[in-house]
Amino acid sequence: MPKPILLVVDDEKPTRDVLRMALEDSYDIYTASSLAQAKALLDMEPVDLVLTDLRLGGENGMDLLDSIAKKDPQPVCIVMTAYGSVDSAVEAMRRGAYHFVTKPLNLDEIELLLMRALKTRSLESANKQLKASLHPDKGLDKLLGKSQVMERVFQIIRQVAPSKTTVLIEGESGTGKELVAHAIHSLSPRVNRPFVVVNCAALSPQLLESELFGHEKGAFTGAIQKRIGRFEEAEGGTLFLDEIGEIDASTQVKLLRVLSERSIERVGSNTPVPIDVRVIAATNKSLKKLVANGTFREDLFFRLNVVKIDMPPLRERQDDIILLSNAFLNEFAQENKKPLKPLTDQAAQAILHYSWPGNVRELRTAIEHGVVMSNSNFIDLQHLPPSISSSPPLVAPNNITNQTEETSSITHIQLVQPDCLNLLSLERKAIRMALQITGNNRTAAAKLLGISRRTLQRKLADDFEETPDLPHAPNRD
Repeated sequence: MPKPILLVVDDEKPTRDVLRMALEDSYDIYTASSLAQAKALLDMEPVDLVLTDLRLGGENGMDLLDSIAKKDPQPVCIVMTAYGSVDSAVEAMRRGAYHFVTKPLNLDEIELLLMRALKTRSLESANKQLKASLHPDKGLDKLLGKSQVMERVFQIIRQVAPSKTTVLIEGESGTGKELVAHAIHSLSPRVNRPFVVVNCAALSPQLLESELFGHEKGAFTGAIQKRIGRFEEAEGGTLFLDEIGEIDASTQVKLLRVLSERSIERVGSNTPVPIDVRVIAATNKSLKKLVANGTFREDLFFRLNVVKIDMPPLRERQDDIILLSNAFLNEFAQENKKPLKPLTDQAAQAILHYSWPGNVRELRTAIEHGVVMSNSNFIDLQHLPPSISSSPPLVAPNNITNQTEETSSITHIQLVQPDCLNLLSLERKAIRMALQITGNNRTAAAKLLGISRRTLQRKLADDFEETPDLPHAPNRD
């Protein structure tokens, strides 16, 4: 197992050197002489522990505590000072410090405090994991959908999450591949360890190798100190490799070795470093086709393609479009401090009939545009981006997989009936047809409509008094 990472922050070099020599057998140690250096290292490395002086030249170490408090996971911090006082100790604890020690330092005391701090961190992590286990579907809360294709995705996520299996996610840009990866991590036993993202398409081959595997001091020009890579940063957690189809042949070979041997070698070193990391890869291309074209290694494809999740494009998720739209309406109304405004029938029809080449990401942007541009009590067609408001209608599918002819007709009524733009009337027609299909079995009708039985009962209770065309046959369930 890799050593815990300790960051020592002190403006006096002799103090940094003494602490490094005393603790380097038990910890991977980084040092900083200023707030700027310390913050840069915290941004670059997954630090477990911080040992910082309270006075850093003319700077205040308390400011570093504020930066540490924003990290997730949060390093445990011990503050040291030659100017100890009760007020300083209380303030340090209030800002999140684990403990407060005075100089001259007692190295035995420091070692003991660091050991206790690590144990505390481990207990907090276990507690978070226990809480997560009590809410087994919490990791899916950012993935919205009630369509059959998304239910299949949810089923695979729930099944694969508890394992260590490598997962490959394929789908068009904007379909939510990173959200799926994050859901798998959140539902796994690794939930309280890092979730690290690398966009393979954003880095040159040389930079990608260093980014993934790290480098030793002096490994190349500009390598002024050792740096751990993303694999080590994700230790115990999950590494998400986005756009995996873009990596070059040399990096493919090294990645294959990592997946086979479960160890990495930093650039400039021949010493293997064992790792415990789950890999989830994603691509908007077909890796199988890249293998056929000779641009992606077949053996690496088989290593990555243990479990595959195909993310459906939004045009195949008609049942989810309004659900997603409403969620985005609420999100952007809160974000922009605006009242929640509904879509008009015309705007809703345009959204339902648009082809969404940019998928969920494009829908999210379109709803944000509508929220910002609307100066009335609703969001109309004119408030949506021109690409949507001027788009020709998308023809609704006549056949939907695993649905009967009757259920397809319900979908047809919900999506494309041109003479029924009044949503209340549209809803009543769909309810009536669902009840007719199911022989007035309300449980089955509610399932068919994608709503709860209680919601259906409420709608029926509201509508029976004023709507004579809804069926009044006895409840058969």
